This record gives sequence, C-alpha cells and structure tokens, in this order.
Amino acid sequence: MKTWMKVAIVTTLVAIPAFVSGPILFPAAEGGPSPTAAQLPFFLFLAAGDAILLGLGVSFVLFGLSVLKQVSPDSKLRAWAMYLSIGYLMISWWPHLNMHAHNGTDLHGLLIIDYLFHLPLEVAGVVLALSFLSLFRSYRNGKLDDTTGGGALTGGAVR
Repeated sequence: MKTWMKVAIVTTLVAIPAFVSGPILFPAAEGGPSPTAAQLPFFLFLAAGDAILLGLGVSFVLFGLSVLKQVSPDSKLRAWAMYLSIGYLMISWWPHLNMHAHNGTDLHGLLIIDYLFHLPLEVAGVVLALSFLSLFRSYRNGKLDDTTGGGALTGGAVR
C-alpha cells in the first residue's frame, strides 16, 4: 500500500473520532460564553481542522521518521529534534484548543495550558529554525552531497 493511502487511512481513523469526542472529553466551561449562530460554523471549521491536523500528526509520527533520517543523514540528533518538534506542532493543537474551551476564564488552568502547550510550541519552533540552519550549513559545506547520493536537498527524490 502506498504511503499516501496509509496516511489517509490513519488520518481519517484519528480525525473523525477526535472531532466527535472533543466536546465530550472537554465540555465547555460552565458559565462561559456560547457561540452565536453566525460564529458556530467558524468554531466547527477550527474543530475540524484541529481534528484533521491531529490525524495528520499521528500519521507523521508513524511514517515520518524515515524521511527525516534521509533529509538529515549527517545528524541523527537533528533528525530526531525535527521529528519530535513537527509531531508536537501537529498533534498538540487538538487537546490545546479543546482545553481552552473547557478551561473558560480560570487563570490557574490558563497557566497550565500555557506551560503544557504554548511554551513547548515556542520551543519546537526554535528547534525547527535551528535545525533548518544546521541543515543549510551541512548542505553548503558539502556534507549532505556525499551522504544523500543526490537526495532531497540536491534535487533527487526522497524515497
């Protein structure tokens, strides 16, 4: 089975239950505002996007490491840093946004959300930026040409 088909199946198998179960697992905070009829489609769009991104993130965790090892053949640490950062950036949005709805205006809960989600999202962004710079330096210094055999960074296709 082709990888894109596996990704589509895993994404669907994760996204649909996530979309349906979000409001059940994270009910809206009591006394919090309710969306208007005009706002509801926008919230549903975000919920669907978060659920799909969760499914794509799970697919990435299942199938993405081998590709990142090909993209970063000269550094296992960089490949793992990119893998974990990308996985976290994709998977964390579904629980993150559901927890915001569930938390309401509780400032203690907001601090927990900020430290569980916002801070690691910032760290993941920095890790990816540093990884990109490191990859670029390796490419510019010719370290990737010898190890990739004409791979993704030099115009060849990643298998």
